[in-house]
Amino acid sequence: MNFDFSDDQKLLKDQANKFLTDKSSLKVVRHILDTDETYARDVWKGIVEMGWTGTTIPEAYGGIGLGHLELCMIAEELGRSLAPVPFSSSVYLATEALLIAGSEEQKQKYLPALAAGEMIGTLALSEGTQAATPKTMKVSFEGGMLKGTKMPVPDGDVANFAIVVVKTGSGADEKSVSLAIVDLAGPGVTHAPLKTLDPTRNLSTVTFDGAPAELLGKQGEGWAVLQQVLDRAAVLVAFEQIGGADAALAAAKDYAMNRYAFGRPIASFQAIKHKLADMYIKNELARSNAYYGAWALSTNAPDLPAAAAGSRVAATEAFNYAAKENIQTHGGMGFTWEFDCHLFYRRAKWLSLSLGSHLSWKDRLVSELEKRNAA
Repeated sequence: MNFDFSDDQKLLKDQANKFLTDKSSLKVVRHILDTDETYARDVWKGIVEMGWTGTTIPEAYGGIGLGHLELCMIAEELGRSLAPVPFSSSVYLATEALLIAGSEEQKQKYLPALAAGEMIGTLALSEGTQAATPKTMKVSFEGGMLKGTKMPVPDGDVANFAIVVVKTGSGADEKSVSLAIVDLAGPGVTHAPLKTLDPTRNLSTVTFDGAPAELLGKQGEGWAVLQQVLDRAAVLVAFEQIGGADAALAAAKDYAMNRYAFGRPIASFQAIKHKLADMYIKNELARSNAYYGAWALSTNAPDLPAAAAGSRVAATEAFNYAAKENIQTHGGMGFTWEFDCHLFYRRAKWLSLSLGSHLSWKDRLVSELEKRNAA
């Protein structure tokens, strides 16, 4: 069992780092934050041209036919740069759902367009602040039409289509849930932007009022497919969180090395040393869990649900902690608009909720470990 990446994968990571350092600096992030633009279109165009949107899409469908390990490398660098692009919703969620459950006709229709950047997809799961469960799903799918409201929907204002978690049965169990594909520019669909802590990542409310849609996968199997998609996305988002946590640690260290107090760098004070050391330890623990998740994802191992939950929990804790301690290391200046600390804090909070709450993933981890022990 080898948890290291190949030389080619490391080279891809270096290339991604160079591209994003050049094209998606924190100035770009601030521009999206300060304006009404929903995402960095020039950065997105470059990402598409480099083929990242087709990383896991087979060549038969217009992709480059690599694997999830390569996508993990890209995800880490996207997280490090805080890139304001709809990559996670389109690639981790919509693309993966189509690869898992799409019919041949659906794959032929959507995957080449996703790989070429001609379409952006998303997943519409939540219906408010409550936890997303089969019992809380209310958006209905009857007679080929959707009715109800989803919120928040990631990149709902920029996506061309959404994979919607819908109710197709009268019960409250998993068999009453299915997945449906809907054109977000089609009739019966309206959406409105949501104001959130991190405006560099678009969230919206999407309302369906008789919107035509088609099933993705078999009726009644939507919840099972959804869990597979979320497991895959959890590992990929964990790498984004690790990239962000590493960048926050680097920012804190650089400031501590160059900020002088009482005639010496504040990095020489024990309290600051402890902060930086604790950030580093949490980041490395998260990386260890994420590497295990990447292995399970790339091999489709039976351990994937537990590995994904472990990756998600550790990475969420690491990024939240690093973002907070980065502000504390900067002292009073860290709370000001002029410094970039708040950009990491905003993204850390957004990512910690993007696939469900931290507590829900802890519960998932405990449940998977209990299943393993029982077996």
